[in-house]
Amino acid sequence: MALLSLGLLLLAIFLGFFRHMNTGLLAIGFALILGRLSGISDKEIISGFNYSLFMILLGVTYLFSLAQLNGSLELLAKKVVALAGKHTFMIPIVIYVFSVVLSALGPGTVPTMAIMMVFSMALAAEMGINPAMLSALSVLGASGGGVSPLAATGIIGINLCAGFGLTGIEKPFLMNGILSSTVYATIVYIMLGGYKLHSDKVISQKDLPSFKRNQIITLIGIAVMVVLVLFYKVNVGLTGFAVAMVLSFLHVADEGEAIKRIPWGTLLLITGVGVLMHIIIKLGGIKLLSEALASIMTPATAVTIMGITSGIMSWFSSTSGVVMPTLIPTIPEVLSKLGETGPMLELEMATAITMISNTAGISPLSTGGALALAAYSSAANASPQLQHRLFIRMFAISALGVVILSLLAYFGLYRMLL
Repeated sequence: MALLSLGLLLLAIFLGFFRHMNTGLLAIGFALILGRLSGISDKEIISGFNYSLFMILLGVTYLFSLAQLNGSLELLAKKVVALAGKHTFMIPIVIYVFSVVLSALGPGTVPTMAIMMVFSMALAAEMGINPAMLSALSVLGASGGGVSPLAATGIIGINLCAGFGLTGIEKPFLMNGILSSTVYATIVYIMLGGYKLHSDKVISQKDLPSFKRNQIITLIGIAVMVVLVLFYKVNVGLTGFAVAMVLSFLHVADEGEAIKRIPWGTLLLITGVGVLMHIIIKLGGIKLLSEALASIMTPATAVTIMGITSGIMSWFSSTSGVVMPTLIPTIPEVLSKLGETGPMLELEMATAITMISNTAGISPLSTGGALALAAYSSAANASPQLQHRLFIRMFAISALGVVILSLLAYFGLYRMLL
């Protein structure tokens, strides 16, 4: 049954990718099948649905749906990039830093990528900047900030680690995430000649509109949420709902449209896979997977192999919805098989899994890369040949990132800030 449970997880990932089905919905269906075959009750199957995580993600995504709808975040991004002025070489750096900060404040990885891609790809087309570089920096910035305890990926990682007793990791998890993304962002910036950029076209603050009433109220609301969560330790999901309630009352955006824009498919993906993982753990599937991974590892190569595995998986599935829930729960078992234990080692491996799989998201096969390719194709009216070249470049940057970060993990990259 343990082997069958892992087989059904792989089948869910395969069907999700090749049949364009929601892996979370498939996972719930497979959880029922496994439950019936193994004598697990329906009540026990349902208990695998993480209601707390669902509420947190729903509250945060609803709040930022309102913010996206009234354009407050997009205008804020433009005003920040305009700070670069005539110093064109600073534009990629500003885009990266702002992506980190914006993602960390709550929108998270995917919403931040969606916001930044529309703007950065239009900027690449207009100013003749390499779109592969700007898209990679946008993804890396959103990924680094996305492991914040305010953002979805960070919330998921923290919850998964808490599941095996690793708690209090919010700050080192975020710092390690930002370190990882910054290291590879620096490599991409230098490798693609960002420091040599020059353009006569300049984005000026005076060419941008002022924030409107609803946008100002929205930004104040987001700031209030950050303060309540960081300094008063209020639940981020409940805070998101409370702030969104006030914003809806003040009509900062269309409430009905904001509800439609909530990424329901993503929420079902994450929580649905969690239902199947609950059954897999009960049937010993995670123990079996841990033993298989441990059999090809040594204490020195464990983090590197986990990183490469997560990167490859992320090319075909969701980082937060599939890769993290599949691999992070195996950490204690893998380390124990290798004779290694301790919270520092567990956190090092959890960070490697999260950040290397996020780096794979630069690929056009993943969400971030796909958003970039679509946005640039539209903004630049790109020919099929140009789209193909951009596809190859972005996949190459993604693959190189997985390799470089996995090798750096071998030399202790994710131990530096622990």
